Amino acid sequence: MALPPHINESTILLDAAAGNERAFATLFYWYYQELGRFVGKMTDSQELAEEIVQDAFVKIWLRRETLAQIDNFGAYLFTICKHDTFAALKKIAAEKVLRVDLEKHLTEENDPSQWDKPTDEYRALIAEAVAKLPAQQQKVYMMSRYDRLKYEEIAHQLNLSVVTVKKHIQLAVQFIRKDVAARKISSGIVLILTTPLILK
Repeated sequence: MALPPHINESTILLDAAAGNERAFATLFYWYYQELGRFVGKMTDSQELAEEIVQDAFVKIWLRRETLAQIDNFGAYLFTICKHDTFAALKKIAAEKVLRVDLEKHLTEENDPSQWDKPTDEYRALIAEAVAKLPAQQQKVYMMSRYDRLKYEEIAHQLNLSVVTVKKHIQLAVQFIRKDVAARKISSGIVLILTTPLILK
């Protein structure tokens, strides 16, 4: 999968490598859902797929200066997520005391198990921000974000209109992003970790 013809990938990558968060957001929005579906098919878990893809984008942002050296960002991104997915499945298998031979899918070079995983700290900050939301707004946000209910389902359960549900979520996301950004966290990282993955 590649960026649409009217977007120059080399220019976007150079801008992102220089710290341009808007350029990075372009890459994120274009690849996020498609990549999530790819990982979702491998893991059969929306939650795990979302975590893997978000972790990949966060790590890429933190090492963004290397983007200037990438010739094919789509292939690069899918390769990272494939490695991360096999590493995650291997860990799950080990925890269940299963002997699943996934070693052939991992290589020493770019082995994601050697990378730091800073996203846990960022997710903790987001959880703190969610805890500060007004009660109803928090409930709506958590039903959408964590229980993965559709707007219509939330509206039905809480006896609200769909418009009200959308407004609650919009305000919640705005507050969370502002609260976390105040901790000097990149808006790019906040964008990644507050964007839900939708598997079709």
